[in-house]
Amino acid sequence: MSQQALDLRKSLQIIRRHKRLMRVAVALGILAGVTYVVVKPAMLTSTALIALPPTGSVEAVTTAGATDPFTATQEIVAGSYPVLSNALPEARPAMSFNELRHNVQVASPGPDIISVTAKGGNAAAAEATANAVADSYVRYVSSSQSAVGRIYAELLQSAGSATGSSPLKRAIVYALLGGLAGALIGAIAALVIGRNDRRLRVRDEIAKSIGIPVIASVPVAHPPAAAGWTKLFEDYKPTAVHSWQLRTALQQLGMARSGFGRPVYDGNGSSLYDDGRAFMYDGDGGRSSLMVLSLSSDSGALALGPQLAVFAASQKIPTSLVIGPQQDAAATATLRTACAAPLSEASTGHGLLRVTAYDEGGVDMQPDTALVIVVAVVDGRAPKMPDTTRTNATVIGVSAGAATAEQLAAAAVAAAADGREITGILVADPEPTDQTTGRIPHPARPPRRRLPNRLRGVVTEIRR
Repeated sequence: MSQQALDLRKSLQIIRRHKRLMRVAVALGILAGVTYVVVKPAMLTSTALIALPPTGSVEAVTTAGATDPFTATQEIVAGSYPVLSNALPEARPAMSFNELRHNVQVASPGPDIISVTAKGGNAAAAEATANAVADSYVRYVSSSQSAVGRIYAELLQSAGSATGSSPLKRAIVYALLGGLAGALIGAIAALVIGRNDRRLRVRDEIAKSIGIPVIASVPVAHPPAAAGWTKLFEDYKPTAVHSWQLRTALQQLGMARSGFGRPVYDGNGSSLYDDGRAFMYDGDGGRSSLMVLSLSSDSGALALGPQLAVFAASQKIPTSLVIGPQQDAAATATLRTACAAPLSEASTGHGLLRVTAYDEGGVDMQPDTALVIVVAVVDGRAPKMPDTTRTNATVIGVSAGAATAEQLAAAAVAAAADGREITGILVADPEPTDQTTGRIPHPARPPRRRLPNRLRGVVTEIRR
């Protein structure tokens, strides 16, 4: 039962994940239902009643609900070829014999009475067809050509007051049915697509794919142009939850700790730099640096590096965001354009964020820069590390549902071949239903076997 519940939950997650497909399928189903109502309008029905002679009413009802043989025979005669063929000239609209047989139904609502019900596209057509068949039957059984002998039947009630379902009501019903059918087809298609989709979506799957923990997962912006990147540099403000995750990520990477990036002064109270600021760096006396590596096919993950840089600057850490040479230059074209424009004074970093784009060689850093974040993008199919600035640490940025385990592993291998060790994973736009953490548990240490105490001596006692 637990396995079934797990499969059902996973199936619902797959369907929820393909909401766009479901919307399209439901919309097409509703459109198909409404189109059917327009192309095949509702048929109206009208009924004519014929009274049989009293001689046929002896033991009219033999058993409960059973028609007497005489009336049953007349029902067959009313729907026979001679009657229907003679009614064809007066049936409306003009139709073939098979169409007339399909549109006419003969029944017996009571003893010595038969009914002729006809369908038509409008009230006049249904009434004319029903009356034509009823009149043809009366003429046929009253003539000498009758196969069942001459019977003096008469028209009891002419067809009139054609009835049928309301067009609006019928359209609503078929639209609902079409929508349900579309939802079913969409759900099946989503499950088929989802079952064959190897892209990683939950944090645990992403972490296990390359054996590296997820250190933060945050929603990201998707700027379509350079103006959008500029707005991100100036206005990005994560929520409290995501601020804590980004802060924790910097701490785990050794780039944000107590006093990091804050001004320090010499023993005389003078700053170490002319502008009055000096900043604490890492233990070896140099600045900290981090590369955020992502795939060119994952446009969402590109924003992880810039957002992390803006956040670091908002924490009073002088930060430089560097966009260097890329394996896929088109992936960072708009970002590089935005880096060329100066930031406004009202940016989130309060003057502590600098953005730089360069094509080759190194990049000059300000002496007070405490943290450098480098954005690197590689091709997911054949990743190759670009010739960019070396950093102290490297993390992989990936959006939920944007990469497979093979693509992440290939990127990690390319980084390792370039002498860069992957120390963590940043997840962009995590799944709302993902309850996993992406933490890699440490292997349990084998229990130590307790050694026996050394036996130092044996006391013996001899009694006499």
